[in-house]
Amino acid sequence: MKTEKQQTAVEWLLEELLNRDWYHLSESIKNEIIHQAKEMEKEQILKAYDAGDADRVYQPQQYYNETFNKSIKNKG
Repeated sequence: MKTEKQQTAVEWLLEELLNRDWYHLSESIKNEIIHQAKEMEKEQILKAYDAGDADRVYQPQQYYNETFNKSIKNKG
């Protein structure tokens, strides 16, 4: 069975940047696009982790928070 490749958060963000006049967008629109890309990335990380090895110590949300959430909060 052939499955369709899901678009990654990075691919989606690049598409948004290429299809919009980024320099003329308001700061709130730019922030919303960036926020949406981060949320997509978070969901993809959680799904990938959840699909991984069953012998893990962490739950997906705990893994995400401890591994990625700190650096994202620091970057904006």
